[in-house]
Amino acid sequence: MGVKSKLTLVSFFQFFVWGAWLTTLGSYGFGFKKWTGEEFGIVFSTMGIAAIFMPTLMGIVADKWVNAERLYGTLHILYGISLMFLPYIDDPTIFFWVLLIGMCFYMPTLALSNALSYAILKKDGQDIVGIFPKIRVWGTVGFICAMWITNLFSDPQSPLAFGYEMGTKLSQLTGQAINSNQFYIAAVVAILLGLFAFSLPPTPPQNVNTEKKSIAQVLGLDAFKLFKNYQFALFLVFSLFLGAALQLTNMYGDTYIKDFEHLPQYADSAVVRYSTIIVSISQVSETLFILTIPFFLRKFGIKTVILMSMIAWVLRFGLFSFGDPSTGLWMIILSNIVYGMAFDFFNVSGSLFVESNTDAKIRSSAQGLFMMMTNGFGAILGSYGSGIIIDKYFVLANGTKDWHQIWLCFAIYALVVTVLFAVLFRYKHDPNKISGLNMAH
Repeated sequence: MGVKSKLTLVSFFQFFVWGAWLTTLGSYGFGFKKWTGEEFGIVFSTMGIAAIFMPTLMGIVADKWVNAERLYGTLHILYGISLMFLPYIDDPTIFFWVLLIGMCFYMPTLALSNALSYAILKKDGQDIVGIFPKIRVWGTVGFICAMWITNLFSDPQSPLAFGYEMGTKLSQLTGQAINSNQFYIAAVVAILLGLFAFSLPPTPPQNVNTEKKSIAQVLGLDAFKLFKNYQFALFLVFSLFLGAALQLTNMYGDTYIKDFEHLPQYADSAVVRYSTIIVSISQVSETLFILTIPFFLRKFGIKTVILMSMIAWVLRFGLFSFGDPSTGLWMIILSNIVYGMAFDFFNVSGSLFVESNTDAKIRSSAQGLFMMMTNGFGAILGSYGSGIIIDKYFVLANGTKDWHQIWLCFAIYALVVTVLFAVLFRYKHDPNKISGLNMAH
């Protein structure tokens, strides 16, 4: 098997083992385990907590002591083993700690998979800029496939009947409810991915620089001095707010559609039964919008593209607020389509803002800081904060959630962030910076 084929498989399964349970965890926690919003918010915050420190620590290990492919494989095996325990846990506090351990193993692999691909392609004499995006897009495909498989394995009226039959056999084999299959699917594939990773070309530690560095430099903490720059500090604060918005989508998108089953007129709707597949339109949209980014960046600049992303978040939440599985189905579908713009335009443009506005000596650390604010602190804010707010203001007397008001509240939040960003963030478009980043590829 060639290098590109191996890396494509790694990318596919890297996100498959996340997509198998990420968007359906809400349905599992709220619908099956009957957790409160605050309890679920705490559980979902595990990704944010792990993202704050584990990628940096494992990056240091790969730079200094252990081959990257071995570390990557080991982390995936440990992640898979951790997921195996989740179906047996009812208490949300214990579930939190076990999932946190799993996330401490998984979150570093997101960065390691990129680093591995870059190093292996470079060693093989490949054009990284031209080839890597074609490899990475298979990660999103893997995420979508995992969502579909999870949905088909748990729906008794699945058009692919063998999917539900296999899901039933798996639940009987493990002695757990069919809702728990998502964790077993992810766990088995993660362990197989971990074993496969050991067949990748050796990628030994590259940090041979003997220059003395302070602890802050080693840990990448010197990038925090960027907070002294008003524009950059402002950008990082808004990164936190947008990171929170992303968590709202991951946490509640599938659960929102699934909860329409409590209304008699929608109980037997195909949209409700295949809620995860409907939500996967978001990932399909993501693969398409990412191809348009070079055009929009050259035409409008980083600030305008980020603003487009923020407006898309307003639409994402607002359309969910007024949608339903019948006459309002077009709103749900359109909401999933604009997600591609909301997610891609901010993450890619934000990364390029960091790339073009930081010194080369701290650029990697600055990118880590950007990810820490979005996937770390932002994720925690979105997860825990939304859980408390929903419990306090949006649970109806019969125990169901007022999804119209919930999404409307989130839309207002995104609108306020958008207006403040437009007014406060003053960044002039410089076409030379964009062309210098080789966006033509």
